[in-house]
Amino acid sequence: MDENLVRKLVDEAVAENEALFLLDLNFGADRSIKVVVDGDSGVPLSECIRISRHVEHNLDREAEDFSLEVTTPNITDPLTNNRQFNKNIGRTLKVKTENESFEGKLTEVSEEGIRLFWKAREPKPIGKGKITVEKEQFLPLSEIKEAKVKIIF
Repeated sequence: MDENLVRKLVDEAVAENEALFLLDLNFGADRSIKVVVDGDSGVPLSECIRISRHVEHNLDREAEDFSLEVTTPNITDPLTNNRQFNKNIGRTLKVKTENESFEGKLTEVSEEGIRLFWKAREPKPIGKGKITVEKEQFLPLSEIKEAKVKIIF
């Protein structure tokens, strides 16, 4: 299977809709192709079908058999693309760096990193008891090992 041709076809199909972006393209040993796309405001099923048809109609099934799956990322998958952070502003993220873990509301995204905001209970500076304090942390993208959206019911 010509992987370069498949990459070109997937790129063409994704480029037809500016709101979509490619997250992953995998080729399996069993002639399987898995395309993972995301969008700035989600991905309708019709777009997955359109991408699948564009790839399938330009490959010759008579020459080689293959399976094709066009999907969106699972809600439990880590965020891997800056555009994914942008679409999740206002949501609570769990972020791991090399040495620490953070959980807070995503309030800002830039080319350099993200900003999280959360409230925490801490001991009073004087006296007994605890007080609620507001915290925020800027995390450079280069330091983020994993970031996932926290699912809240």
